[in-house]
Amino acid sequence: METSGGSGQPRSDSEQVPERAHRDATGTPANQDAPTPPDPDPTAVRPDDTSATDPAARATDDNAEKSAATTPADDGAADTGETPDSAKTPDTVETRHTVETPDGRLPSDNAQASGDRAPADPAKTPAPAAPEQASPTDLTKAPTPADEPERTATSARPYAHSDTAPKPSERPKEPGGGILMGRPFGVPVYVAPSWFLVAALITWVFGGQLDRVLPELGAARYLVALFFAVAFYGSVLVHELAHTIAALRYKLPVRRIQLQFFGGVSEIEKESETPGREFVLAFVGPLLSLILAGVFYVALLAVEPGTVPGVLLAGLMISNLIVAAFNLLPGLPLDGGRMLRAVVWKITGKPMSGTVAAAWVGRALAVSVLIGLPLLTQSGVLGSAAEDSVGMDTVLDALLAAILAAIIWTGAGNSLRMARLREHLPELQARALTRRAVPVETDTPLSEALRRANEAGARALVVVDPDGEPLSLVREAAIVGVPEHRRPWVAVSGLAQDLTDGMRVSAELAGEELLDALRAAPATEYLVVEESGEIYGVLSAADVERAFVKAMARPS
Repeated sequence: METSGGSGQPRSDSEQVPERAHRDATGTPANQDAPTPPDPDPTAVRPDDTSATDPAARATDDNAEKSAATTPADDGAADTGETPDSAKTPDTVETRHTVETPDGRLPSDNAQASGDRAPADPAKTPAPAAPEQASPTDLTKAPTPADEPERTATSARPYAHSDTAPKPSERPKEPGGGILMGRPFGVPVYVAPSWFLVAALITWVFGGQLDRVLPELGAARYLVALFFAVAFYGSVLVHELAHTIAALRYKLPVRRIQLQFFGGVSEIEKESETPGREFVLAFVGPLLSLILAGVFYVALLAVEPGTVPGVLLAGLMISNLIVAAFNLLPGLPLDGGRMLRAVVWKITGKPMSGTVAAAWVGRALAVSVLIGLPLLTQSGVLGSAAEDSVGMDTVLDALLAAILAAIIWTGAGNSLRMARLREHLPELQARALTRRAVPVETDTPLSEALRRANEAGARALVVVDPDGEPLSLVREAAIVGVPEHRRPWVAVSGLAQDLTDGMRVSAELAGEELLDALRAAPATEYLVVEESGEIYGVLSAADVERAFVKAMARPS
């Protein structure tokens, strides 16, 4: 029997969005090249290297290097004649050919030739409030995810996109859930492994009934019983397709249809906007089952009773009547529970009130099935004599009642959880969860970038071009993986992930729209921008997940 019959609400997809976004995050940078082999010891003074001890010779070498290849950052330093911040401290050593003098200080002419361009003024960038659990020093102490951070000794490219071809967009992953049987109306239909178990059970039980009705069939009765099991689940599929067509008619996305142990499930990813649509969406399933029962009844009139076609048509008619009646019971997660929810929603004007009422009715229904079904079977009300309902039959009836009750009780609890989730979803706001970010250019040493971030109270780094346009995001996990003594020699571009369209999210996103945006492009960090395109900050998927769990822990 169908137990959840196209609920009209997402059964599990929405409540796992942050976890899925966090788990599927692609932390490996898309633009990573093979690192350039570093010098054996960049700080060692070689006997034949007079430039290390002779400032005049060193200045000549630097001038020759500048004339051969001048970066935009060098032009800026030469035009202004100012000494950049990176020359003021030993932690901000240029990563190309910078060396120290024997007394441990940077030569002044070398500092002047290798200056980094100053980052954009943090005052011009809106300052988002950092999450409660964050602190400025957390930038280098974040928990390391499953992916192994890459350690790059130096960066051979000046920009994040200089030698990287754009990756073709990958096809979205299939939801899975069993064997894919087809895509009616573009919705994948899966048969869960548990279906084969229930098909074997139906074949065994119905085959035993055929032995009493048509004993001349012999062993062939099990082939007929197997055909009945397949035809019955075909009827369940039609029931689910009714929910799917109605959902698509109301422009509600359907993730998949799954046939499983006790029926089928239509996983609709969004909630109906009105109680009227919710009622229609729930009612069309049982209505189709009643129509199928009528069709089988009409066909039954055209065949002789006591034959194989007659027995099959009678069985399909009765089974579809049972499916329709069971799903019309007024308790979640059944279709009747959705209809009751819609009625209470219409009366009170609050969808949450409808969900609470229908969920508690569903729990009461689960207890009734657990106790009442075995009693009805033993009393003979369901068609069998009381003296026949003993022994193994009684145990099977009790087991069936326990499984049905567990499914209904669990479904009702999940419906309450989903309702609470939707109630708290608006609390997830991109603007409130965004970390303050500092813009840095591609060749900025990691140690210098971290110094600027800590001074600004920021917890994220955005790699920008000389015009201030964002190119990539420095991955938090990659920063953690670089030892502190190597950070002056590592350029931020080697630890960054190129920005894609999906990694730019609006600061105005909140609730379900925010989760949909994160699910569409799984990553560890996202660039948050204002409507004008101005950088607002960086949103971490881990921060969203923590806020989600915290919101769910609060009572409704």
